[in-house]
Amino acid sequence: MRWRKFNGEQIQLPIKEAVAEAIKRETAQGIKLKVCIGTDSQVKGDDTEFATVIVFLREHSGGFMYIHNEKTKQKYHIKERMLVEVAKSIEIAYELCDLFIEHQVDMEVHADINTNPQFKSNDALREAMGYILGMGFAFKAKPEAFASSCCADKVVN
Repeated sequence: MRWRKFNGEQIQLPIKEAVAEAIKRETAQGIKLKVCIGTDSQVKGDDTEFATVIVFLREHSGGFMYIHNEKTKQKYHIKERMLVEVAKSIEIAYELCDLFIEHQVDMEVHADINTNPQFKSNDALREAMGYILGMGFAFKAKPEAFASSCCADKVVN
């Protein structure tokens, strides 16, 4: 999996090592971190592109994020695509969760799913929420799910 920073710089280390280094660097400076993980997708023609982000929030001091983009030709119904987004976020959260526990970093999984039943994505809300909470992670949906609905949304091509 290729990850990059927001400025386009490629992350050379495996993502778990890069996240561990970021946590150590920030906490050594006395900064309290919170991490939000989210995925968004866009369909363009035959392609569906997913963008997964790891957003590091520095208490009282901005933040930064790591980004992974992935394209597929696979076709999805809207509910299925929403659940694939959630699965991609959970995969990364699960890979990194022991680091967050070890370094006492709060983490949330954000789903780009609307809590308003008038929106199509709402069909996936109950399953997504059950999936995320069932894995033991904190869950946010729109409008509070900024990692997926704002950050990932900006970097999905």
